[in-house]
Amino acid sequence: MRYLVSAMLVVVAIIHLLPLSGLLGTERLAVLYGIRFEEPNLAILMRHRAVLFGLLGVFLLYAAFRPTFQPAAFVAGFGSVLSFLYLAWSVGGYNAQIGRVFTADIVALVCLVVGAVAYAYSTRGG
Repeated sequence: MRYLVSAMLVVVAIIHLLPLSGLLGTERLAVLYGIRFEEPNLAILMRHRAVLFGLLGVFLLYAAFRPTFQPAAFVAGFGSVLSFLYLAWSVGGYNAQIGRVFTADIVALVCLVVGAVAYAYSTRGG
């Protein structure tokens, strides 16, 4: 079970680390999200978002191998994934690149559920 929990957190970490490439500039952000980021304020906000996703991804990766941090990692992961899925679903009308992000977050959600169930099972002595 311990390895399943770690594997699920690693997958979710990788999904959260992918947007970190947006830190490299507006061209990379455009590839990731399918829109142009010519307005400097929006570019700053989106590049900062890339940093925050990177930090979350590093934390999830760290927690994958440090069981003490796994409950916090699951809370953070669920918060990130569920908030994006809700926003995308409630707003709708997104482009193909955002659709890819939506799909990746569905994968992340499945991994979080599997990992959280395995974590709960393993802590009960199963």
